[in-house]
Amino acid sequence: MSKVPELFGSMVFDDSVMRTKLPKISYKEFRRTIEAGEPLSLELANVIASAMKDWAVEKGITHFTHWFQPMTGITAEKHDSFISPLGDGKVIMDFSGKELIRGEPDASSFPSGGLRATFEARGYTAWDPTSPAFIKDNTLCIPTAFCSYGGEALDKKTPLMRSNEAINRQALRILKLFGTRAKRVFATVGPEQEYFLISKEMFEKRRDLVYTGRTLFGAKSPKGQEMDDHYFGAIDPAVAAYMKDLDEELWKLGVLAKTEHKEVAPAQYELAPIFSAVNTATDHNQLTMELMKKVALRHNMVCLLHEKPFAGINGSGKHNNWSLSTDTGLNLLEPGESPQENAQFLLFLAAVIKAVDDYQDLLRVSVASAGNDHRLGANEAPPAILSMFLGDQLTGILDAIATGKPYNGSMAEDMTIGVNVLPRFPKDLTDRNRTSPFAFTGNKFEFRMPGSTFSIAGPNFVLNTIVAEELSQFADLLEGASDFTKALNDLIKKTVREHQRIIFNGDGYADAWQAEAAKRGLSNLKSTPEALPTFISQKSIALFTRHGVLSETEIFSRYEITLENYCKTIDIEATTMLDMARKNILPAVMRYTRYLAETAMAKKTLSPSIGCALEESLVSKLSLRAACLDKKIEALDSLLLGAKEHTDLLDCAKYHHDSIFAAMQELRAVADELEAAVDEDVWPFPTYGKILFSI
Repeated sequence: MSKVPELFGSMVFDDSVMRTKLPKISYKEFRRTIEAGEPLSLELANVIASAMKDWAVEKGITHFTHWFQPMTGITAEKHDSFISPLGDGKVIMDFSGKELIRGEPDASSFPSGGLRATFEARGYTAWDPTSPAFIKDNTLCIPTAFCSYGGEALDKKTPLMRSNEAINRQALRILKLFGTRAKRVFATVGPEQEYFLISKEMFEKRRDLVYTGRTLFGAKSPKGQEMDDHYFGAIDPAVAAYMKDLDEELWKLGVLAKTEHKEVAPAQYELAPIFSAVNTATDHNQLTMELMKKVALRHNMVCLLHEKPFAGINGSGKHNNWSLSTDTGLNLLEPGESPQENAQFLLFLAAVIKAVDDYQDLLRVSVASAGNDHRLGANEAPPAILSMFLGDQLTGILDAIATGKPYNGSMAEDMTIGVNVLPRFPKDLTDRNRTSPFAFTGNKFEFRMPGSTFSIAGPNFVLNTIVAEELSQFADLLEGASDFTKALNDLIKKTVREHQRIIFNGDGYADAWQAEAAKRGLSNLKSTPEALPTFISQKSIALFTRHGVLSETEIFSRYEITLENYCKTIDIEATTMLDMARKNILPAVMRYTRYLAETAMAKKTLSPSIGCALEESLVSKLSLRAACLDKKIEALDSLLLGAKEHTDLLDCAKYHHDSIFAAMQELRAVADELEAAVDEDVWPFPTYGKILFSI
């Protein structure tokens, strides 16, 4: 491996490359344009495009693509070469500013949620200059937004970029009140990515893994995660080689891959990057998921990113570490060195508390999917109930502020909020709470609910928007105040008093919390069909349209896409189950039953006195269970046919959850009982034990 500093970012047309490749005047104009959030002129785009092409060609690259993130949740590419005809049978390598700024891929087959008809194929990609171009698979990739002919967002990235502008506008209003110098405020994120690694050979023998990314059948292995011996254990040589290869590929692309370790479940691992601006972090996480899969294949492994690939052991999430930073390097969610900085910190903290309480349903919607429904609420991930963990010390400080009483903790100070009297906070105010959906960890919030397959664009554009809304309300109150200190004190007190219900520092897995949360009036939206209607409520529509993040049309399109995807996911899973049960499981059980019957007959032929009670008992039990399995197959098949009667998308999603998914669970239960009773050599698929302990 090359020296890491030389390797890192070697395939990225980043700021340092632009500084050397662009004329000084063009580079300065580019930086000014980016910092001001203004569009690039065509003249400047031509200069940048030429330099970008020359840099790519020097590395042997002949093609470019506008790399975008449609509503499929994965990335998309359409490759074009740099060649341009000269007219004499010769070509030159050319790349114009127009080609850099805008592309026109066919948009007809991407999810649109009714934004356009199938025959309306035109779509546009627009360069996102805040995220650097990079070389992947021998192609220059240009990060872009993706929109329809009418300008509606057809991608994950556009709302995120709009939400960045929203939170920048509102946060700057607040900072101005405190006299804090900054030209720009932006969200930063470090998404921790969990995943499973299994052998490619085992993967290819499981049709359910191939088609759906998770096992639809599988009896519990004799050993799972009971001994807690996998978590942070020594990394196996084969996996270490994979991680080394993955790190190198990510570092070439400027991805700040930092931490890797074994996770709780067997065959489960985690990779965590250093935080970066949310726009870049989103692109990098998409690249991380793509490369995890590609690099695994080189090592004869398969990387599983599904939230619940195996029943009975922990699934995979994506912990979204979110904070707010300024262009001057200030973290707005970190306690400061002075009373004024801490007053500012408390106001931003209050905005986040209020946002999570006011829009808890929207945060739940932002992590809603068929895969994540398996994970949330199980004793391995946060519950579906939104709550915030602040730690005892910070909670005590806020309680003292709300009541106007002295804080009796380690600082023992009067908690009246004024820029000259608020005491200095210690840097680390909290322990960790692994059961909390939204936990403060000293200078950021760890949103632990997103699923491992998710684009982090969705959760983060919601987070940005709801916090921007609360900052807007705070700024409206404080900007006109005659006594800023008193108004600030009253505002934080009022906010803490009215939204204390969302703060919970206890065990989110405990049954008592379910009852307590209900008593507090917190929502508990356990499934995607339950959660999604809140996305199209008047409250949500007003929020997103007010801040220019989504239009009403775009909101409804995303609602429809998510519901349709939910139904399609369960359809595919149910159809796969039926196929496997009919073509593999039932024939295997019948073969084993015949073997037992033939064994009994052979015994009787040899000597009538030899007992055959065991074989007869096993044949009887297996025959009964096989008959039961056949009934479950027919029941699920009938329910699948019945789905066609549900034309309303929400009604259809509820039907899939309440009827089809429930029938799938029943079918699985019988099949898993049969797996436990049938000879392993006869069973048609690798068992959990073989899969999870194959590397």
